[in-house]
Amino acid sequence: MFLWCYTAAVLVLLSAGWCERLPSRLVSSSPVRLEKSFGRHSRLHQCHYMLKHLQDGDQITVHMPPDIAGHWVSDSCEVRSGPEFLTRSYHFYNNHTFQALQFYYQDNHCTQPSYTLLIEGSVHPRQASWVVRGGTEADFQLSRVLLVSHSPAAAEELQVKLEQSCGLMKRLDPGLSYELWADGSKHSSRDCARGLDFSMQELQLLRMERRHRHGDPATNAEELFLGDVHTERAQRRLHKPSGYQPPLQSVKTYDVSCVTCQIVSEADLYNPPVLPSQNERPLHLYGNWVSRRCEVRPGVLFLTRHFVFYEDSNIWEGHYYHFSDPVCRHPTFSISAKGHYSQGVPSTAVMGGTEFTFTVTHMKVTPMDMATASILNVFSGDKCGKQGSWKLGVQQDVTPTLGCAALGIRLPHTEYELFRMGRDSAGRSLLFNGQRPTNGSSPDQPYKRATSYQPPLIRCISSQKGSTGIGKEGDHHFRLGNGYKTLDQHLIFIIVLVKLVFWSI
Repeated sequence: MFLWCYTAAVLVLLSAGWCERLPSRLVSSSPVRLEKSFGRHSRLHQCHYMLKHLQDGDQITVHMPPDIAGHWVSDSCEVRSGPEFLTRSYHFYNNHTFQALQFYYQDNHCTQPSYTLLIEGSVHPRQASWVVRGGTEADFQLSRVLLVSHSPAAAEELQVKLEQSCGLMKRLDPGLSYELWADGSKHSSRDCARGLDFSMQELQLLRMERRHRHGDPATNAEELFLGDVHTERAQRRLHKPSGYQPPLQSVKTYDVSCVTCQIVSEADLYNPPVLPSQNERPLHLYGNWVSRRCEVRPGVLFLTRHFVFYEDSNIWEGHYYHFSDPVCRHPTFSISAKGHYSQGVPSTAVMGGTEFTFTVTHMKVTPMDMATASILNVFSGDKCGKQGSWKLGVQQDVTPTLGCAALGIRLPHTEYELFRMGRDSAGRSLLFNGQRPTNGSSPDQPYKRATSYQPPLIRCISSQKGSTGIGKEGDHHFRLGNGYKTLDQHLIFIIVLVKLVFWSI
């Protein structure tokens, strides 16, 4: 649930994008491998196993620059901030041109089509991203944007928006296509797509993963990750992606159980996909939930999450494991938080969502590489545990110091959350919680509550009774890797840190 606003200094120092560009001798460290012995918490072994074997243990390969030629489709009804409910069907061709279809809906299950956008243009992958490790930067150019509405009500609503934004005088009729923008046309200076907060900035960041199933090398699946969309609609056209949207599935390799993939792949501009209707799933938080994949957050953060909700109380725990790489193999630090949450109420802003209020009252931090331990020891005063006491792999309670100033965390901390439940194509329960603001702020006021979601968590244990405390000293044993620490390494961290502090004044 919580991904706090870490200070710029810590983000830059911990980000792989920054570290990769330094001389290797300055960034060598001794990472703590995520191999814990849960001891008396052996019932959590399943959750631990799932975190260690993300994507069901599939082997992941990434090609850079990616060959994205092909047909890619959504595997679920997606939610963008606003909210907007949509599915996507993108064709990329060998000559670098593309044709993208974005299907928008009135409901959160994508059963009532509202309108469709057809976007044509070209995209050229360039160099490895300096912002998001593992991603590829790309340039794109649009040539045409067409609009088709699918109901009289949708056409009327669109008419009002476009008249206000670009002075559109044509009457919009359902089932007919209208040109919102075209490169080189006599009306190219009039951009009616702007009235829909339309942007294709997502094409500036690409990542293609190929997953190989263990024991069956002939079976693989391909997923295409495109750049994230800004959570503030007014900022979409200015946003340079620093994270990803839900991945698109290759039509050539998607799992046969993905009904949504098949339906979306067969749709066109005039015949939008209509997904199977389904009842709202009741929200049951109780139990343990873990990440399905290595997650990426704006600000060069890679992490996995583990949430625990207790059945006999409104107490929750959150364990956040941060890494320096996009496959979550090299840990940097972890946070274990504990607190309480309110009873949920149905959201009036986001169809299918439930609103909660979460409070953090206790927290522990574990540095998992020498760089992080060094940074935590740089900060003076008792504002993040005991000054100068941080050691590699040793967890420290920062509750007595009311959080950790080095990580931008203050206790107690309250956030206003949004949740919903779903199922994957295999029928397994999924838990979605609110997307973090792109600008790095915290949803610490009701009006800041999210209207879209983070990547889902999957249930690993159905129920959890009685709070066991969070990460007590000695409960977790780490195997330390070999490495070294140099004076130059500490100096470079301190110098950059000081510069960042002065820049922020």
